[in-house]
Amino acid sequence: MLNQVLTSIADAGRDLVRRRDPDRTPSDQVRANCELLLSNRGEASGVALAREVVQAYDRMDAAARRGFFGMLARDFGVDPQAVVDTAETYASRRDLDSFLALSAAAEPPRQELIRRLNMAPGGTPAIVAMRRDLLALLPEHPELAAVDADLRHLLGSWFNRGFLVLERIDWRSPAAVLEKLMRYEAVHRMDGWDDLRRRLADDRRCFAFFHPALPEEPLIFVQVALVDHMAGAISPLLDRTAAPADPTQANTAIFYSISNCQAGLKGISFGNFLLKQVVVELQRELPNLQTFATLSPIPGFCRWLDAQIDAEDGTIDASDRRILTGLRTPDWIDGRAAKALRPVLLRLCANYLLRAKRGRKPLDPVARFHLGNGARLERLNWLGDRSKNGLAQSAGLMVNYRYDPRTIERNHEAYANQDRVIAARAVRDLLR
Repeated sequence: MLNQVLTSIADAGRDLVRRRDPDRTPSDQVRANCELLLSNRGEASGVALAREVVQAYDRMDAAARRGFFGMLARDFGVDPQAVVDTAETYASRRDLDSFLALSAAAEPPRQELIRRLNMAPGGTPAIVAMRRDLLALLPEHPELAAVDADLRHLLGSWFNRGFLVLERIDWRSPAAVLEKLMRYEAVHRMDGWDDLRRRLADDRRCFAFFHPALPEEPLIFVQVALVDHMAGAISPLLDRTAAPADPTQANTAIFYSISNCQAGLKGISFGNFLLKQVVVELQRELPNLQTFATLSPIPGFCRWLDAQIDAEDGTIDASDRRILTGLRTPDWIDGRAAKALRPVLLRLCANYLLRAKRGRKPLDPVARFHLGNGARLERLNWLGDRSKNGLAQSAGLMVNYRYDPRTIERNHEAYANQDRVIAARAVRDLLR
């Protein structure tokens, strides 16, 4: 309904913005419309201008989109001298007016431009798509990082936890949502509708987080297996031929796949305690559940391991290096090399999860997510994922993060305020 209202407003204001200069190139016209949008005060013409820019971006090829982001970086940034002048004024006066002037000078005009683009019908998904395109450009065009910083700042405000809505997904959910569940599944790919049907059987649960501005686009999918033990291997949970069990007899909920669906929201925090909401929902439906844990990949372990093999910091010694050559043996997981590799890989993986850092937080992105949500690093699982991808990214290792409803908040606070990695003794003992 909101899109319909914005479309009618844009249609009403369309004639007010149709004064095009025939000598302008399409890129010059987009730039002119962006300048008009920033200076415009009328709502109808503003919505119409925003729609013009969004539609023009949608028609651009890759080169034109790169030019569009370059224009935002070059022509809609801060005025450095204005920042310096207002900072000096604030330093001498220290009053509210000078502080507000400094704040206004320090905010790039493109932030307000992006806010106004959000007025266009479908503006929010269009801006999310813009950031998806921008992220693909950043590795080769670091000069666009300032534009990404502004998009990340705004999207972080628009997509905070307070706006997200949790919905259960089952076989009766709209076909469009089920198709997206298959398409966006990033942890354990689905092989068609039969695979999906098994993942939505009686002993499985699936939840999705939605945002009001993207009502038909899930942000996160969470897939859960209802079992009678803390699972240590993924293949039994993905077995399509296994008969569904009675969910009322399950005592454990295993979160085995958590997929972020929108590439344009990469790095945007949706806040903490997302999984606690899923835990509460499961407890309400199935009070027999006592244990809540993940069965998670360790996506950065082998990459870190390769770097450590060449390092001289003492993490890996000569004996470790000799044993680790067994990873190059074909089908090593079923051979003699596996026996020697097991204690070394488990120790090094515990080292990676407990000690390897990005800044003051864990290097592993999955660990950062679950520890930030209040989980405890519970257990490492030897050859929990024997798939080609599992062997490539973590030598087949998987990890359980446990969500104890009694300690989620306390664990989160320790992680957020003291950078503590809350881990079970069994994991810490692997370091010795």
